Amino acid sequence: MTQAPARSRTARRRYDRDIIALAVPAFGALVAEPLFVMADSAIIGHLGTAQLAGLGIASALLTTAVSVFVFLAYATTAAVSRRVGAGDLQSAIRQGMDGIWLALLLGAAVIAVVLPTAPSLVELFGASDAAAPYAVTYLRISALGIPAMLVVLASTGVLRGLQNTRTPLYVAIAGFVANAALNVVLVYGAGLGIAGSAWGTVIAQCGMATVYLWVVIRGARRHGASLRPDIAGIRASAQAGVPLLVRTLSLRAILMIATAVAARLGDTDVAAHQIILSLWSLLAFALDAIAIAGQAIIGRCLGAGDAQGARDACRRMVEWGVAVGVVLGVLVVLSRPVFLALFTGDSAVKDTALPALVIVAVSQPICGVVYVLDGVLMGAGDGPYLAWAMLVTLAVFTPAALLVPTLGGGLTAVWAAMTLMMTMRLVTLWLRTRSGRWVVTGATR
Repeated sequence: MTQAPARSRTARRRYDRDIIALAVPAFGALVAEPLFVMADSAIIGHLGTAQLAGLGIASALLTTAVSVFVFLAYATTAAVSRRVGAGDLQSAIRQGMDGIWLALLLGAAVIAVVLPTAPSLVELFGASDAAAPYAVTYLRISALGIPAMLVVLASTGVLRGLQNTRTPLYVAIAGFVANAALNVVLVYGAGLGIAGSAWGTVIAQCGMATVYLWVVIRGARRHGASLRPDIAGIRASAQAGVPLLVRTLSLRAILMIATAVAARLGDTDVAAHQIILSLWSLLAFALDAIAIAGQAIIGRCLGAGDAQGARDACRRMVEWGVAVGVVLGVLVVLSRPVFLALFTGDSAVKDTALPALVIVAVSQPICGVVYVLDGVLMGAGDGPYLAWAMLVTLAVFTPAALLVPTLGGGLTAVWAAMTLMMTMRLVTLWLRTRSGRWVVTGATR
């Protein structure tokens, strides 16, 4: 009678070790990414308001262009980890190379679109006459680094699938340091202004991509995996990524709708919303780190044919998601006065943000489970379901959010709608997880 509980405790400890080993470095790498923009902003901000405004517009466009292709990391992680679980490292790395080749093709396509349309894109974002030239300059130069950033996404997926999240952390830290140093040298030392900042970022991004490629190519040679582009493999990577692209675009649409509704409520509300959204994004990094661990662990279990292990790992990660969510919620409540003071001294903005922050805090356990289950289904390669689930969530959220200006409730109601959105995601993901249809074993789904 005591053997089964003992085995259960042993399994939990094993999953805990795996989750910590994968999630902690992943969190560090996730947090390092937005530091690129922060470093650029700090350096460019001393050149003038117009330059900083131009950087803000160009950065928003570049962030969107890169973030919609995050499926390169997610889909590659799932595919590679399955093959790792099946014990076929050669095939795993070959699959990863297909993702990298797809990243290069997509990067070239983005450059072809952005370079000639940069002035129109900047104008679409409402740039002032003073800021527009700086935005166009930064956008055109930085666009040259997009293929490198997409290679970084795909390569990160390869390493995560290989159960390695430490290398992405080291590369992210080195990239941030190089980016900051190059910006200072090129902006002030060489006197290139905002163009120097863009070139510094591009050089740092290309350096990161080079390191990733060196690591992946070295692994490919060690295991005899081909480095040549394979049309069928690239096509398969693209097909696996399409549902995740739909999911990502739906999520970004939700965030844009929430911001648009907050803007209609007035300057005080949209200012408070921006503060809360920045906190929400930071909390998401912590929860997404567990989801990344879930992608790698679930893919490995299913690839090894261990269906029960995948279910057990899923259950343990849900427990982690709830626990981390509770801790984050408590921290939000305790740090509210200090956090708000960091961003604004306006008492009206603080008063508007305060009740919405309470909603964010209460919703963190829900968010924790949502992120974990999202990662579990990604690791299982269940992209089509994730796409449909997010479209349904978008359909529920949109009318709820758009009714806020009419029904009242202000920013608190906007974040209540955001909590409704996360609850809807929880329901759809929980139903799928409970059904067991995601448990498909084998090296491929």
